[in-house]
Amino acid sequence: MRFLKLLGSTLPAGGTALSALWTFPGMLLSAFLVAWGAEAAQFLISQGLALAILAWVQTLPEFAVEAVIAWEAGGIPARSHLAIANLTGAIRLLLGLGWPMIYFVFAVSSRRRGNGRPLYIKLQPEHAVEVIGLIPPLLYFIVIVWKQTMSWIDAVVLLLLYVAYLVALLRNPPHDAEELADAPRISQWAYRQRGWRQKAAIGGLFAAGGLLLYVTAHPFLESMLAVAATFGVSQFVFVQWVAPFLSEFPEKVSAFLWARRVTHAPMALMNMVSSNINQWTVLAAMIPLVYGYSHYRHTGTWADFPFDSAQRLEIILTLLQTALGMVLLANMEFDWFDATALFVLWLVQFLAPHLREEVATAYALWIVILLIGFVVRGQALLAPKYFWQSVVKKRSAGAA
Repeated sequence: MRFLKLLGSTLPAGGTALSALWTFPGMLLSAFLVAWGAEAAQFLISQGLALAILAWVQTLPEFAVEAVIAWEAGGIPARSHLAIANLTGAIRLLLGLGWPMIYFVFAVSSRRRGNGRPLYIKLQPEHAVEVIGLIPPLLYFIVIVWKQTMSWIDAVVLLLLYVAYLVALLRNPPHDAEELADAPRISQWAYRQRGWRQKAAIGGLFAAGGLLLYVTAHPFLESMLAVAATFGVSQFVFVQWVAPFLSEFPEKVSAFLWARRVTHAPMALMNMVSSNINQWTVLAAMIPLVYGYSHYRHTGTWADFPFDSAQRLEIILTLLQTALGMVLLANMEFDWFDATALFVLWLVQFLAPHLREEVATAYALWIVILLIGFVVRGQALLAPKYFWQSVVKKRSAGAA
């Protein structure tokens, strides 16, 4: 009887799962297109701003999933925990799986190219804006955790923090065109177009990738949902881990491609960091806005988005993980130990969800140990130094 029920559940899922035959290649192609666009755009605008645009395009499926969950929660408040599950799962996946993936792909590719044993990914000074850009939303989320609600005012603050981040990125100059030779041929072709055709070609890569992503994202998620249902994956687990993994698939493909080229590993890592900032600000801000409007449509009154103690623990765990990632990059390096430890701690919470408090404690202790080490060594951190040079000093020079 149980076998017949399982077989019955797979039959309707099979038709949906077949769409993966075209949506999976479509997602891959969309990732290539937006990555080519970003590599060409970094010679017109700062690399950080190009990656911010890339992160927007890449996270379209993630925004769509979060919007649907928040809208349904406005009518059925009991489902509000799923919105927090998707948000925290998406952020923790990028840090716990995405960052380590970049390092290990970089390490393997570097060894195959005969570069010896790679010790670390060394970030460029301009990347300090992304590293420091993680701090403001993390600090503000402490207020949100304390309140245990998210209001439209919180949404406005988070959106303003993201705007300030974009303004800081504008301070960085574009890359030198001499570096164009390292870019893929399609990126080279787009940049070398004359006049208005150059911007049209680069914008076309972003637009084509975004359109393809928009068209394929929903059926791709639906096909994977059918597969997950076949294997009996619970709703909460699917929303927290499976859905974010699928919605982040394009940015993981882009990062994988850059990490394989070794010299572009810092760009791959900043792609992930830029997405993290996007998630902590714009994606988080969308939740109370969509939830509040949905609640208004259903009841006639606007409501703040609430979360209970279990969801608060999820947010605290995610905050600590992101804070640790920021501290690890404070000296503009990312090595094998950082990557391995981040992955192991993420894997523990994934395989043993009941150990969330223990993992959160491990994150907190690791942060304290690193901060004490910085103080004992008396070594000036590079990220704040480079951030000051690239943002504050350039603004002073421009005013002069």
